[in-house]
Amino acid sequence: MSWREEYKPLLWISGFFLFAYFMPIDDLQFQQALGEAFALAHWYAREHVLLCLVPAFFIAGVIAVFVSQAAVVKHFGAEAPKWRSYLVASVSGTILAVCSCTVLPLFSGIHKRGAGLGPAIAFLYSGPAINILAIILTARILGLELGIARVVGAVLFSVIIGLLMHFIYRTEERARAASQMAAPMPEENRPLWQTAAHFFILVAILVFATWGAPDISSGVYYQIYLWKWWLVAIFAMLLAASLIWILNIPFWKVLLAAVPVAAVALFFPGHVLVTFTLGVIALSVLISLSPGEPEAWMQSSWDFAKQILPLLGAGVLIAGFLLGAPEGGQGIIPNQWISGLVGGNSLFANFFASIVGAFMYFATLTEIPILQGLINSGMGKGPALALLLAGPALSLPNMLVIRGVIGTQKTLVYVTLVTVMATISGVIYGSLFA
Repeated sequence: MSWREEYKPLLWISGFFLFAYFMPIDDLQFQQALGEAFALAHWYAREHVLLCLVPAFFIAGVIAVFVSQAAVVKHFGAEAPKWRSYLVASVSGTILAVCSCTVLPLFSGIHKRGAGLGPAIAFLYSGPAINILAIILTARILGLELGIARVVGAVLFSVIIGLLMHFIYRTEERARAASQMAAPMPEENRPLWQTAAHFFILVAILVFATWGAPDISSGVYYQIYLWKWWLVAIFAMLLAASLIWILNIPFWKVLLAAVPVAAVALFFPGHVLVTFTLGVIALSVLISLSPGEPEAWMQSSWDFAKQILPLLGAGVLIAGFLLGAPEGGQGIIPNQWISGLVGGNSLFANFFASIVGAFMYFATLTEIPILQGLINSGMGKGPALALLLAGPALSLPNMLVIRGVIGTQKTLVYVTLVTVMATISGVIYGSLFA
């Protein structure tokens, strides 16, 4: 073995040693930032992993196993009609109420199944950026003009960034398209409508399980919030039916897995998270012990979890250490520095807002109260839009995982395109609505 191959682990070990050796553990600001790192990890684990990421892993597994490569290539492949692939990718966020991290398993799934880089990137950006509930709440809380600017900017961003990524790597994409055309496509195992039904049942469980409480106690969204767990239960029963009639798992196995979940739901109605957790465990055990496609589904979902969760955990800790937890926390970088740097509508203010938004983690809808606080502290309208366009679609954990899927260079290009376009959009918007 060459010594050159050992340089990388040596540098990692040396870097960790130097960090541990010179770590200012007696400094109060450092101690607070360290506490914020674990506070963010604690908040993320309690609020986001079980209800968001776990369903997303199962959905990604469905894409990887049940959605045929032929179907992905047909709608998202390098040779698919551009208008169709980018149209579908750019509006995907209206269906998936996901954040920058929850969308990662789905992006990884369609990319591995043969989606072209451009449409896959458009999907990656639009998933968290065009959340219909977030758009509506932005308009109601932060103003109609900012809500309209956000949705227009997000749709255009997803298409433009996807097209630019395709153009930059067009040689590689042509080679990929040629290999797709040369490779024989496997036959469909079942009608497309069955796969689509199974997929959208899981998506509905993800959407309603993560449905947040609106600020106003009235209207359709508030009624959905009141009935969200009943809706999850209905789609859970539809999932059980799908397991029987679409995946051909014996009825008695599904019934055996469902009885404990139903019993906990009936006798302990106030413990919905316990019921949901038990349902996840029951589903995992059931499909793990069912040979064929169900077992492959579980294996694929687990592969996505193994790939994404370690990087995600590290990224959340680093983001919390640098910027603090979402609810009023302060990391090693003081909050007043950020508020002071994004006032007005200068090029620097917009650029800084897009950079902070790109590296900070925002769960679905949390960017709105955070931005509201920054606006109240003097943040300009242009930087506010720049943060809205860069923040929900990117985060430090998100970048680390994307790098593992498409490589370092493509990740840097993608992040650069998002931050530059967010900066330009902020400057234009701030000039028009100063």
